[in-house]
Amino acid sequence: MSDTNDRPDGPDGPGHRIPDTGELAQQIEELERKSATASRLFDVRRLIGGLFVVYGLILAITGAFDSDAEIAKAEDVRINLWTGLGMLALGLFFLVWQFLRPVRPPSGEELAEALNGDEGQDRPDAH
Repeated sequence: MSDTNDRPDGPDGPGHRIPDTGELAQQIEELERKSATASRLFDVRRLIGGLFVVYGLILAITGAFDSDAEIAKAEDVRINLWTGLGMLALGLFFLVWQFLRPVRPPSGEELAEALNGDEGQDRPDAH
């Protein structure tokens, strides 16, 4: 046994082999891709934008077919139509913003720099 990667007993017990650095790098890259995908999937801008678009469409369609009595009740303003169009515009703004500036999770280097580079600089009790 010349290489430590060929040991029959790894850290997880007998029979588990220790991956080499190439495999570890591939695993790390895969995890970073999954993390980026998960962060984009749960971006709150997507949720807010989607809800505003859906509700805006419902209101705009309702407002386009308001009866004369409903329009008179709102002092001759198609309030459902205008509110729906405003909500639709706001929802589209959130969705476009999310696509133009997607969330990017910090890399391992950025996290390490943040943890080690600013030790105590922001705390008032640091001397």
